[in-house]
Amino acid sequence: MIAPRDDIDRIMAVMQAAFAPEFGEAWSRRQVEDALLVGNCHYGLVASHGDEPLAGEPAAGFYLSRAGYEEEELLLLAVLPEQRRKGLANYLLDSLKSEALLRGAKQLFLEMRRGNPAESLYRACGFTPIGERINYYRTPTGERLDAITFCCKIQ
Repeated sequence: MIAPRDDIDRIMAVMQAAFAPEFGEAWSRRQVEDALLVGNCHYGLVASHGDEPLAGEPAAGFYLSRAGYEEEELLLLAVLPEQRRKGLANYLLDSLKSEALLRGAKQLFLEMRRGNPAESLYRACGFTPIGERINYYRTPTGERLDAITFCCKIQ
């Protein structure tokens, strides 16, 4: 899926504001563009009013996913800090589930660092832990962090 330049701009604006630099989780613009060029990666945007942003309107959140055979992986999900706890992440996850189902997915996967405050959101949206990777992530300072893999069945 080739994204319009203004959508990439919106994704990057949210990414820069939403991800804490101490964990090194934010992607570069090049990484986002390259992922979307592959063809099996998809994205969704949400504005602060809870629907897709209108032309020229900034995004308050986004997701980036990768589709595979009967499954889809949530690569990134972010909401602007000042827009959190308003249901926007739920909107994005619901959109992802619906769109992934149309692409033939039967389950969604995601991986996150242990201690990520978004864990409660994912659990509330039907994701359950299915595995872990010890010392999987490395922060910019060299600290090692465990990863937890989650799965959510969709129908």
